[in-house]
Amino acid sequence: MTIVLLEALTFGLGRLADAARTAGHDLVLLTGDRSIYRHELSRCGDRVRVVDIDTTDVTACERAMRELPELAGLISSTDTWALPGADLAARLGLPGPAPAAVRVLRDKAAVRSRLHAHGLSRSGPLDPATAQDFPLVVKDSAGTSSRAVWVCRTPAERDAALREAADTPLKGVLTAEPYFEGPLYSAETISWRGETRLLGVLSRVLSPEPARREEASAFPVVLPEADLAELDDWIGRVLKAAGHESGFAHTEFVLTTAGPEVVEINARIGGALVGEALCRALGTNAYDAMVQIALGRRPELLDGATGGGPATGFVALYPRQAGVLEGWTGLDRLSGLPGNPEWYPTADPGDLLEHLTDQRSCTGIVLAEGPTAELALHRAQAAAGGVIPLVRVHG
Repeated sequence: MTIVLLEALTFGLGRLADAARTAGHDLVLLTGDRSIYRHELSRCGDRVRVVDIDTTDVTACERAMRELPELAGLISSTDTWALPGADLAARLGLPGPAPAAVRVLRDKAAVRSRLHAHGLSRSGPLDPATAQDFPLVVKDSAGTSSRAVWVCRTPAERDAALREAADTPLKGVLTAEPYFEGPLYSAETISWRGETRLLGVLSRVLSPEPARREEASAFPVVLPEADLAELDDWIGRVLKAAGHESGFAHTEFVLTTAGPEVVEINARIGGALVGEALCRALGTNAYDAMVQIALGRRPELLDGATGGGPATGFVALYPRQAGVLEGWTGLDRLSGLPGNPEWYPTADPGDLLEHLTDQRSCTGIVLAEGPTAELALHRAQAAAGGVIPLVRVHG
């Protein structure tokens, strides 16, 4: 039998192929650009069959899926393809979330409105043209990867953001909300039919304002028992209010002086190396749960004993200037450093890197292990500090 993957996150394809094989199914990846998965596919061998197709053409994808033998499930693990994936599952009679629920979850303004209505946020969405609740964030309601996000502390900064946004392609519409100040984290959860389990909390390190680019993360954050219990209860209420019923969720939140405030809810497993961090810390292949949910089964991860594995920290490496990537120095020294640091490339020599204020310019990620998230992050930062992207100025 066959499970289809409608595009995927940059990493985790190998883990997902293992999970499909464990369930006795073949994994077929539909993609419009297989080069995105070059690193993962190089490690998968024959465990993943790739179908090159325009994945923005839902009708073509449906036709291709109907031709596959014994189609049993569909996985759509990215934000961009979440709604097309839900629509395809409904058309083909496969298990999957209701398209209407996914439509809400992909709309940051709609989610903010629901959270405010349930007393889970101090504010609903704001009109970006008139909002005066400074500091505030102006953002694309369906944006991803920190793109089209502006932090505004004054009316002048807001007006400048509006001018820049007018020339920026948006996936949704422009919205605004208060800029919640404090340390940023994300809650990594698994849900099934409204029941949610908090798998752990991921820390986030951002670049200085105004860009607020994601620089590093670590998992699982060690929190006081009482604080963790409160977060567990809170995230369950947040996901219920937002309409997320089943599957992984990666919910970014800020711990403000008044308590947690949601930044955004991503109805998927976390990007970058979050999935790998989950697998290592939990001592299991977390992607087994993704396959089980795609087959309409209660995920074992919701109930089973987990833990005992190493914590991880990972650091994203960005170029210091825009240009053409020529390679990296310092990769050869990783094997001699503590924490078993590993290199995960996200770009290739020859790639043009232009967008230095968001994740699009990330060239690779260094991951390291440790007994705690704090120590793992220190090791990852030490290892990453010696790896330098080499960029040739373009033009």
